[in-house]
Amino acid sequence: MALDQTNRYVNLNLNEDDLISAGDHVLVVYHMKPKPGFGNFVETAAHFAAESSTGTNVEVSTTDDFTRGVDALVYEAHESKELIKLAYPVELFDRNITDGRAMIASFLTLAIGNNQGMGDVEYAKIHDFYVPPRYLRLFDGPASTISDLWRVLGRPHENGGFIVGTIVKPKLGLRPRPFANACYDFWLGGDFIKNDEPQGNQTFAPLKETIPLVADAMRRAQDETGEAKLFSANITADDHYEMVARGEFILETFGEFADHVAFLVDGYVAGAAAVTTARRRFPQQYLHYHRAGHGAVTSPQTQRGYTAFVHCKMARLQGASGIHTGTMSFGKMEGEAADRAIAYMLEQDSADGPYYHQEWYGMNPTTPIISGGMNALRIPQFFANLGHSNVVMTAGGGSYGHIDGAAAGARSMRQAEQCWKEGANVFEFAREHHEFARAFDSFTSDADQLYPGWKQELAQSA
Repeated sequence: MALDQTNRYVNLNLNEDDLISAGDHVLVVYHMKPKPGFGNFVETAAHFAAESSTGTNVEVSTTDDFTRGVDALVYEAHESKELIKLAYPVELFDRNITDGRAMIASFLTLAIGNNQGMGDVEYAKIHDFYVPPRYLRLFDGPASTISDLWRVLGRPHENGGFIVGTIVKPKLGLRPRPFANACYDFWLGGDFIKNDEPQGNQTFAPLKETIPLVADAMRRAQDETGEAKLFSANITADDHYEMVARGEFILETFGEFADHVAFLVDGYVAGAAAVTTARRRFPQQYLHYHRAGHGAVTSPQTQRGYTAFVHCKMARLQGASGIHTGTMSFGKMEGEAADRAIAYMLEQDSADGPYYHQEWYGMNPTTPIISGGMNALRIPQFFANLGHSNVVMTAGGGSYGHIDGAAAGARSMRQAEQCWKEGANVFEFAREHHEFARAFDSFTSDADQLYPGWKQELAQSA
């Protein structure tokens, strides 16, 4: 039986509005279930708060009055909902000795540190958190934004619109020349290509052979189309110096087109230190946060860790220019239409989460990057749900799976956005736009599911 710590770590008289108004606490919501045979719900919540902050499972001789003043406190506990809310004093969180800035590593160390392995807790998962202004200002936030990509593309600084992107397929196995050729083919119709998250410096495609060929492909595609192109290069590594070496080589290779380059970092598997390395060492480059692996803790099937919403909100604090947000159920990845709340929290200056409203006080926005089974047929409904098209979309199969090739796949996606913007009838629009029409023949299972009777409808144009 754990020590009953409710007198110290629980204060259900605290008012959430008052806590937010005072601005001295980070607030965190967990879905938590005690393990049978231990304390009751509130006792377990108190132990959870203790492990998250100043306490342990016994009384210790080193506790003093100041220590008690920085306890994490349970201020709401709802057993029927398996929900607890904790208030963490801002002073608890670690700061850099170099510049006094905040770090996500410290937030996570407290918020999902030892409490995830407690013997009296069946599970606990963060569903939302609130950051007060005086703590928020200590995070880097994004340096580069989608506006910088729009500028390179020659578009308006605001509402520059849909950036049509892809992931070269297959994502592994191509040697340098075929990889660069695949880039060139797509760039004849699209805007943005990213390395996929496992691509880097494989023995069959050394980085120092591949990148020069990609830079040459970009130059040729720009010359042929008269349009700027963008490339997101994976610089992820375990080692800070390796990441910097990759980044510097890539920028040197692209030369005058260095501002056409984003840097992709696998932010979940490589961690906050890798994200911050890219954010601080290369602040002029668009920081493309790939979240591969996040489902281990964010999936609705996983009852520990944190949600995808929480993960993305942390990415904005860290300084991600863009982060993958899934497809909100419109692609192949796990998700639901309500995930648009993730996009709003990333891109808006004032947004509602599932439990807390967050003001960002002018912190730069983070772009939703849409990826995972998207193609032209899915796009009109996706944008109808999201409400705008100021996103980057990286559709691999949706480009290279198009029956007429990658450039046609890119054009079909751009046309699909146009169809949504105009509020046009899909079939009437397809009769006027060849690449979009051919997407029906390219992705027939999606066509059958989303647009029943499409063959008969499109046959009328024959």
